[in-house]
Amino acid sequence: MVEYLSQEGQQKLNSFESFLHNELKPLEEKAKMATEANNKSEFRNLRKQVAKRSSELGFFKMTQPKSIGGQPATQLEIIAFQEALSTANVPMLSSSVFGPGAGMLGRATGELRERYLMGVLRGELRGSFGFTEPPDVVERTVAVEDGDDLVITGQKSYVTGGDTADFVSAFCNLRSPNGEKQGNAMVVIDIDSPGVTIERVFSSMDDNMKHAYLSFNNVRVPKWRILGGKSGGNSGMKNAMRQIGNVRLSLSAQAVGTAKCALDYTRTTLNAPHRSGSPLSTREGVRIRYAELYAEYYAARSMLYHTAQLAQQGEDINSKLKATKIFCTEMANKVVDGCLQLSGGMAVTVGHPLEALYRQVRVWKFTEGASDLLRIQLAEDVLSSKL
Repeated sequence: MVEYLSQEGQQKLNSFESFLHNELKPLEEKAKMATEANNKSEFRNLRKQVAKRSSELGFFKMTQPKSIGGQPATQLEIIAFQEALSTANVPMLSSSVFGPGAGMLGRATGELRERYLMGVLRGELRGSFGFTEPPDVVERTVAVEDGDDLVITGQKSYVTGGDTADFVSAFCNLRSPNGEKQGNAMVVIDIDSPGVTIERVFSSMDDNMKHAYLSFNNVRVPKWRILGGKSGGNSGMKNAMRQIGNVRLSLSAQAVGTAKCALDYTRTTLNAPHRSGSPLSTREGVRIRYAELYAEYYAARSMLYHTAQLAQQGEDINSKLKATKIFCTEMANKVVDGCLQLSGGMAVTVGHPLEALYRQVRVWKFTEGASDLLRIQLAEDVLSSKL
Protein backbone atom coordinates (compact mmCIF):
# COMPACT_ATOMS: atom_id res chain seq x y z
CA MET A 1 0.00 0.00 0.00
CA VAL A 2 1.18 3.54 -0.84
CA GLU A 3 -0.11 6.02 1.72
CA TYR A 4 0.26 9.02 -0.59
CA LEU A 5 -2.11 7.68 -3.25
CA SER A 6 -5.82 8.40 -3.53
CA GLN A 7 -8.25 5.52 -3.18
CA GLU A 8 -8.59 5.39 -6.97
CA GLY A 9 -4.82 5.47 -7.38
CA GLN A 10 -4.40 2.60 -4.89
CA GLN A 11 -6.99 0.55 -6.76
CA LYS A 12 -5.09 1.09 -10.02
CA LEU A 13 -1.86 0.09 -8.30
CA ASN A 14 -3.48 -3.10 -6.95
CA SER A 15 -4.64 -3.98 -10.47
CA PHE A 16 -1.16 -3.28 -11.81
CA GLU A 17 0.48 -5.53 -9.23
CA SER A 18 -1.98 -8.29 -10.13
CA PHE A 19 -1.02 -7.90 -13.79
CA LEU A 20 2.69 -8.07 -12.91
CA HIS A 21 2.46 -11.26 -10.86
CA ASN A 22 -0.24 -13.16 -12.73
CA GLU A 23 0.61 -12.28 -16.31
CA LEU A 24 3.97 -10.56 -16.72
CA LYS A 25 6.13 -12.84 -14.57
CA PRO A 26 5.13 -16.00 -16.51
CA LEU A 27 5.94 -14.17 -19.76
CA GLU A 28 9.30 -13.12 -18.31
CA GLU A 29 10.21 -16.80 -17.95
CA LYS A 30 9.31 -17.36 -21.60
CA ALA A 31 11.45 -14.35 -22.54
CA LYS A 32 14.43 -15.87 -20.71
CA MET A 33 14.00 -19.14 -22.58
CA ALA A 34 13.70 -17.31 -25.90
CA THR A 35 16.89 -15.38 -25.17
CA GLU A 36 18.79 -18.50 -24.16
CA ALA A 37 17.68 -20.15 -27.43
CA ASN A 38 18.63 -16.97 -29.36
CA ASN A 39 15.04 -16.83 -30.63
CA LYS A 40 14.84 -13.10 -31.37
CA SER A 41 11.51 -13.41 -33.16
CA GLU A 42 9.85 -15.00 -30.12
CA PHE A 43 11.35 -12.37 -27.83
CA ARG A 44 10.00 -9.53 -30.01
CA ASN A 45 6.58 -11.18 -30.04
CA LEU A 46 6.58 -11.40 -26.26
CA ARG A 47 7.40 -7.71 -25.94
CA LYS A 48 4.56 -6.84 -28.31
CA GLN A 49 2.24 -9.08 -26.31
CA VAL A 50 3.14 -7.28 -23.10
CA ALA A 51 2.63 -3.83 -24.66
CA LYS A 52 -0.73 -4.87 -26.09
CA ARG A 53 -1.97 -6.33 -22.81
CA SER A 54 -0.71 -3.33 -20.82
CA SER A 55 -2.57 -1.05 -23.20
CA GLU A 56 -5.78 -3.07 -22.81
CA LEU A 57 -5.55 -2.72 -19.04
CA GLY A 58 -4.91 1.05 -19.21
CA PHE A 59 -1.29 1.05 -18.02
CA PHE A 60 0.61 1.59 -21.27
CA LYS A 61 -0.63 5.15 -21.80
CA MET A 62 0.01 6.37 -18.25
CA THR A 63 3.30 7.95 -19.32
CA GLN A 64 1.92 9.63 -22.45
CA PRO A 65 0.19 13.02 -22.97
CA LYS A 66 -3.50 13.42 -23.75
CA SER A 67 -2.62 14.99 -27.11
CA ILE A 68 -2.00 11.53 -28.58
CA GLY A 69 -4.66 9.70 -26.63
CA GLY A 70 -2.60 9.15 -23.49
CA GLN A 71 -3.97 8.83 -19.99
CA PRO A 72 -1.24 10.56 -17.96
CA ALA A 73 -0.94 9.54 -14.33
CA THR A 74 0.11 11.80 -11.47
CA GLN A 75 3.75 12.00 -10.41
CA LEU A 76 3.04 9.94 -7.29
CA GLU A 77 1.22 7.28 -9.29
CA ILE A 78 4.10 7.00 -11.76
CA ILE A 79 6.59 6.54 -8.92
CA ALA A 80 4.40 3.92 -7.24
CA PHE A 81 4.01 1.98 -10.48
CA GLN A 82 7.75 2.14 -11.21
CA GLU A 83 8.51 0.88 -7.72
CA ALA A 84 6.06 -2.01 -8.16
CA LEU A 85 7.54 -2.89 -11.55
CA SER A 86 11.05 -3.10 -10.09
CA THR A 87 9.83 -5.16 -7.13
CA ALA A 88 8.38 -7.69 -9.59
CA ASN A 89 11.89 -8.12 -11.07
CA VAL A 90 11.01 -8.57 -14.75
CA PRO A 91 14.00 -6.87 -16.44
CA MET A 92 13.59 -8.45 -19.86
CA LEU A 93 10.04 -7.23 -20.47
CA SER A 94 9.74 -4.21 -18.18
CA SER A 95 10.49 -1.72 -20.96
CA SER A 96 7.33 -2.83 -22.80
CA VAL A 97 4.93 -2.10 -19.95
CA PHE A 98 4.73 1.69 -20.40
CA GLY A 99 4.52 3.65 -23.63
CA PRO A 100 7.40 5.92 -24.66
CA GLY A 101 7.34 9.30 -22.94
CA ALA A 102 8.34 12.69 -24.30
CA GLY A 103 11.73 12.77 -22.58
CA MET A 104 14.02 15.52 -23.88
CA LEU A 105 11.41 16.47 -26.50
CA GLY A 106 8.72 17.38 -23.99
CA ARG A 107 8.92 21.09 -24.86
CA ALA A 108 9.53 20.71 -28.57
CA THR A 109 7.51 22.91 -30.93
CA GLY A 110 6.86 23.22 -34.66
CA GLU A 111 8.54 20.77 -37.00
CA LEU A 112 10.67 19.37 -34.20
CA ARG A 113 7.50 18.43 -32.33
CA GLU A 114 5.69 16.99 -35.35
CA ARG A 115 8.57 15.01 -36.77
CA TYR A 116 10.44 13.81 -33.69
CA LEU A 117 8.26 14.12 -30.57
CA MET A 118 5.16 12.68 -32.21
CA GLY A 119 7.27 10.00 -33.90
CA VAL A 120 8.60 8.91 -30.51
CA LEU A 121 5.18 8.94 -28.84
CA ARG A 122 3.69 6.86 -31.67
CA GLY A 123 6.50 4.33 -31.30
CA GLU A 124 7.87 5.06 -34.78
CA LEU A 125 11.18 6.58 -33.60
CA ARG A 126 13.62 5.88 -30.79
CA GLY A 127 15.73 8.62 -29.28
CA SER A 128 18.83 8.70 -27.09
CA PHE A 129 20.55 11.27 -24.87
CA GLY A 130 24.10 12.47 -25.52
CA PHE A 131 25.62 14.45 -22.65
CA THR A 132 28.87 12.84 -21.52
CA GLU A 133 32.17 13.38 -23.37
CA PRO A 134 35.31 11.22 -23.13
CA PRO A 135 37.49 12.28 -20.16
CA ASP A 136 40.41 13.29 -22.40
CA VAL A 137 38.59 15.82 -24.61
CA VAL A 138 39.59 19.47 -24.29
CA GLU A 139 36.23 20.94 -25.28
CA ARG A 140 32.64 19.75 -25.36
CA THR A 141 30.89 19.02 -28.65
CA VAL A 142 30.64 22.26 -30.68
CA ALA A 143 27.87 23.43 -33.03
CA VAL A 144 28.98 26.26 -35.33
CA GLU A 145 26.42 28.43 -37.14
CA ASP A 146 26.50 28.28 -40.93
CA GLY A 147 23.51 30.08 -42.44
CA ASP A 148 20.35 28.15 -41.54
CA ASP A 149 22.39 25.17 -40.36
CA LEU A 150 24.66 24.08 -37.55
CA VAL A 151 27.90 22.22 -38.23
CA ILE A 152 28.63 19.87 -35.34
CA THR A 153 31.98 18.38 -34.29
CA GLY A 154 32.77 16.34 -31.21
CA GLN A 155 32.15 13.08 -29.37
CA LYS A 156 29.69 11.58 -26.91
CA SER A 157 31.08 8.66 -24.96
CA TYR A 158 28.17 7.08 -23.09
CA VAL A 159 24.99 7.21 -25.17
CA THR A 160 22.65 4.56 -23.73
CA GLY A 161 20.75 2.82 -26.52
CA GLY A 162 22.60 4.91 -29.09
CA ASP A 163 23.41 1.89 -31.25
CA THR A 164 19.72 1.25 -32.02
CA ALA A 165 18.35 4.82 -31.75
CA ASP A 166 17.13 6.87 -34.70
CA PHE A 167 18.48 10.11 -33.25
CA VAL A 168 20.41 11.56 -30.34
CA SER A 169 19.59 14.74 -28.41
CA ALA A 170 23.14 16.02 -27.92
CA PHE A 171 24.44 18.75 -25.63
CA CYS A 172 26.45 21.23 -27.72
CA ASN A 173 28.33 24.47 -27.14
CA LEU A 174 27.12 27.03 -29.69
CA ARG A 175 29.56 29.14 -31.73
CA SER A 176 29.06 31.94 -34.25
CA PRO A 177 30.73 31.64 -37.69
CA ASN A 178 33.73 33.57 -36.33
CA GLY A 179 34.03 31.32 -33.27
CA GLU A 180 32.33 33.58 -30.72
CA LYS A 181 30.74 31.68 -27.84
CA GLN A 182 26.94 31.82 -27.85
CA GLY A 183 25.96 29.60 -24.96
CA ASN A 184 24.79 26.01 -25.27
CA ALA A 185 21.82 24.00 -26.51
CA MET A 186 20.43 20.51 -26.94
CA VAL A 187 20.41 19.61 -30.65
CA VAL A 188 18.60 16.69 -32.29
CA ILE A 189 20.95 14.77 -34.62
CA ASP A 190 19.90 11.83 -36.79
CA ILE A 191 22.17 8.84 -36.19
CA ASP A 192 22.32 8.13 -39.93
CA SER A 193 23.42 11.69 -40.81
CA PRO A 194 26.64 12.00 -42.86
CA GLY A 195 29.52 12.48 -40.42
CA VAL A 196 27.95 10.57 -37.51
CA THR A 197 29.91 7.44 -36.62
CA ILE A 198 29.18 4.81 -34.01
CA GLU A 199 32.78 4.27 -32.95
CA ARG A 200 32.11 1.60 -30.37
CA VAL A 201 29.24 -0.29 -28.72
CA PHE A 202 29.74 -1.64 -25.20
CA SER A 203 27.82 -3.00 -22.23
CA SER A 204 27.98 -2.08 -18.54
CA MET A 205 28.08 -4.76 -15.86
CA ASP A 206 24.28 -4.82 -15.46
CA ASP A 207 24.08 -5.90 -19.14
CA ASN A 208 20.50 -4.66 -19.55
CA MET A 209 21.20 -2.20 -22.35
CA LYS A 210 24.09 -1.37 -24.64
CA HIS A 211 25.81 2.00 -24.87
CA ALA A 212 27.43 3.73 -27.83
CA TYR A 213 30.45 5.99 -28.35
CA LEU A 214 29.44 8.48 -31.04
CA SER A 215 31.63 10.88 -33.00
CA PHE A 216 30.47 13.87 -35.04
CA ASN A 217 32.64 15.05 -37.93
CA ASN A 218 31.22 18.24 -39.49
CA VAL A 219 27.66 16.97 -39.16
CA ARG A 220 25.22 19.43 -40.71
CA VAL A 221 21.77 19.84 -39.16
CA PRO A 222 19.13 22.59 -39.59
CA LYS A 223 18.78 25.13 -36.78
CA TRP A 224 15.16 24.20 -36.16
CA ARG A 225 16.44 21.07 -34.46
CA ILE A 226 17.63 23.12 -31.49
CA LEU A 227 15.39 22.18 -28.56
CA GLY A 228 13.60 25.29 -27.39
CA GLY A 229 14.64 27.31 -30.43
CA LYS A 230 17.82 29.34 -30.71
CA SER A 231 17.72 30.85 -27.26
CA GLY A 232 21.45 30.60 -26.55
CA GLY A 233 22.53 31.31 -22.99
CA ASN A 234 22.39 28.23 -20.79
CA SER A 235 19.27 26.68 -22.33
CA GLY A 236 21.03 23.44 -23.25
CA MET A 237 22.24 22.81 -19.73
CA LYS A 238 18.80 23.65 -18.29
CA ASN A 239 17.10 21.20 -20.67
CA ALA A 240 19.69 18.52 -19.92
CA MET A 241 19.37 18.96 -16.16
CA ARG A 242 15.57 18.77 -16.41
CA GLN A 243 15.84 15.46 -18.24
CA ILE A 244 18.47 14.12 -15.83
CA GLY A 245 16.27 15.18 -12.90
CA ASN A 246 13.31 13.22 -14.27
CA VAL A 247 15.48 10.14 -14.67
CA ARG A 248 16.92 10.52 -11.15
CA LEU A 249 13.46 10.33 -9.59
CA SER A 250 12.55 7.31 -11.71
CA LEU A 251 15.87 5.66 -10.86
CA SER A 252 15.26 6.22 -7.16
CA ALA A 253 11.91 4.43 -7.49
CA GLN A 254 13.63 1.54 -9.25
CA ALA A 255 16.22 1.37 -6.48
CA VAL A 256 13.54 1.21 -3.77
CA GLY A 257 11.60 -1.45 -5.68
CA THR A 258 14.72 -3.52 -6.26
CA ALA A 259 15.61 -3.37 -2.56
CA LYS A 260 12.10 -4.60 -1.74
CA CYS A 261 12.55 -7.45 -4.22
CA ALA A 262 15.82 -8.48 -2.51
CA LEU A 263 14.28 -8.27 0.96
CA ASP A 264 11.27 -10.35 -0.08
CA TYR A 265 13.47 -13.02 -1.65
CA THR A 266 15.77 -13.15 1.38
CA ARG A 267 12.87 -13.35 3.85
CA THR A 268 11.63 -16.46 2.05
CA THR A 269 15.13 -17.94 2.15
CA LEU A 270 15.61 -17.22 5.85
CA ASN A 271 12.22 -18.67 6.80
CA ALA A 272 12.80 -21.89 4.84
CA PRO A 273 13.81 -25.14 6.62
CA HIS A 274 17.55 -25.36 7.30
CA ARG A 275 19.87 -28.30 7.85
CA SER A 276 20.52 -27.07 11.42
CA GLY A 277 16.96 -28.00 12.28
CA SER A 278 15.54 -24.48 12.54
CA PRO A 279 15.19 -21.67 10.00
CA LEU A 280 17.99 -19.10 9.86
CA SER A 281 15.41 -16.43 10.69
CA THR A 282 15.29 -17.73 14.27
CA ARG A 283 18.89 -16.67 14.93
CA GLU A 284 19.35 -13.35 16.68
CA GLY A 285 22.30 -12.19 14.58
CA VAL A 286 20.41 -12.84 11.36
CA ARG A 287 17.32 -11.05 12.65
CA ILE A 288 19.35 -7.98 13.67
CA ARG A 289 21.03 -7.78 10.27
CA TYR A 290 17.76 -8.19 8.37
CA ALA A 291 16.09 -5.53 10.52
CA GLU A 292 18.92 -3.10 9.73
CA LEU A 293 18.42 -3.67 6.02
CA TYR A 294 14.68 -3.15 6.30
CA ALA A 295 15.19 0.10 8.23
CA GLU A 296 17.43 1.41 5.41
CA TYR A 297 14.78 0.47 2.85
CA TYR A 298 11.98 2.11 4.84
CA ALA A 299 13.91 5.37 5.22
CA ALA A 300 14.72 5.51 1.49
CA ARG A 301 11.13 4.75 0.50
CA SER A 302 9.83 7.51 2.78
CA MET A 303 12.30 9.96 1.22
CA LEU A 304 11.30 8.88 -2.29
CA TYR A 305 7.58 9.49 -1.82
CA HIS A 306 8.10 12.76 0.03
CA THR A 307 10.22 14.05 -2.86
CA ALA A 308 7.67 12.83 -5.41
CA GLN A 309 4.89 14.56 -3.49
CA LEU A 310 6.83 17.85 -3.55
CA ALA A 311 7.38 17.43 -7.28
CA GLN A 312 3.66 16.84 -7.82
CA GLN A 313 2.94 20.06 -5.90
CA GLY A 314 5.20 21.96 -8.29
CA GLU A 315 7.97 22.73 -5.83
CA ASP A 316 11.63 23.05 -6.77
CA ILE A 317 13.09 19.68 -5.78
CA ASN A 318 16.53 20.01 -7.38
CA SER A 319 18.51 19.73 -4.13
CA LYS A 320 16.17 17.20 -2.54
CA LEU A 321 16.30 15.10 -5.68
CA LYS A 322 20.08 14.89 -5.50
CA ALA A 323 19.81 13.72 -1.90
CA THR A 324 17.09 11.23 -2.84
CA LYS A 325 19.08 9.75 -5.71
CA ILE A 326 22.19 9.38 -3.54
CA PHE A 327 20.33 7.82 -0.62
CA CYS A 328 18.07 5.48 -2.59
CA THR A 329 20.73 4.06 -4.92
CA GLU A 330 23.25 3.60 -2.11
CA MET A 331 20.55 2.02 0.05
CA ALA A 332 19.81 -0.46 -2.75
CA ASN A 333 23.50 -1.37 -2.86
CA LYS A 334 23.62 -1.92 0.91
CA VAL A 335 20.41 -3.92 0.98
CA VAL A 336 21.22 -6.19 -1.96
CA ASP A 337 24.75 -6.75 -0.65
CA GLY A 338 23.39 -7.57 2.80
CA CYS A 339 20.74 -9.90 1.42
CA LEU A 340 23.35 -11.67 -0.66
CA GLN A 341 25.50 -12.18 2.45
CA LEU A 342 22.56 -13.52 4.45
CA SER A 343 21.60 -15.92 1.65
CA GLY A 344 25.00 -17.63 1.49
CA GLY A 345 27.56 -18.55 -1.15
CA MET A 346 25.11 -19.77 -3.76
CA ALA A 347 23.84 -16.20 -4.10
CA VAL A 348 27.05 -15.14 -5.90
CA THR A 349 26.71 -17.76 -8.62
CA VAL A 350 25.78 -16.54 -12.10
CA GLY A 351 22.04 -16.81 -12.68
CA HIS A 352 21.04 -16.44 -9.04
CA PRO A 353 18.39 -13.69 -8.58
CA LEU A 354 20.51 -11.77 -6.09
CA GLU A 355 23.61 -11.97 -8.27
CA ALA A 356 21.77 -10.23 -11.09
CA LEU A 357 20.39 -7.59 -8.73
CA TYR A 358 23.88 -7.00 -7.31
CA ARG A 359 25.28 -6.14 -10.74
CA GLN A 360 22.30 -3.96 -11.52
CA VAL A 361 22.33 -1.78 -8.41
CA ARG A 362 26.09 -1.20 -8.53
CA VAL A 363 25.75 0.67 -11.82
CA TRP A 364 23.14 3.04 -10.37
CA LYS A 365 25.72 4.78 -8.17
CA PHE A 366 27.07 6.24 -11.45
CA THR A 367 23.88 6.63 -13.50
CA GLU A 368 22.75 10.27 -14.00
CA GLY A 369 25.45 11.58 -11.70
CA ALA A 370 28.01 9.69 -9.61
CA SER A 371 27.23 9.71 -5.89
CA ASP A 372 30.24 11.78 -4.85
CA LEU A 373 29.69 14.33 -7.62
CA LEU A 374 26.11 14.75 -6.43
CA ARG A 375 27.37 15.12 -2.84
CA ILE A 376 29.60 18.00 -3.94
CA GLN A 377 26.71 19.67 -5.74
CA LEU A 378 24.37 19.07 -2.82
CA ALA A 379 26.88 20.59 -0.41
CA GLU A 380 27.00 23.72 -2.58
CA ASP A 381 23.20 23.91 -2.44
CA VAL A 382 23.09 23.38 1.32
CA LEU A 383 25.81 25.86 2.11
CA SER A 384 24.25 28.51 -0.12
CA SER A 385 20.80 27.99 1.50
CA LYS A 386 19.09 26.54 -1.57
CA LEU A 387 17.06 24.06 0.44
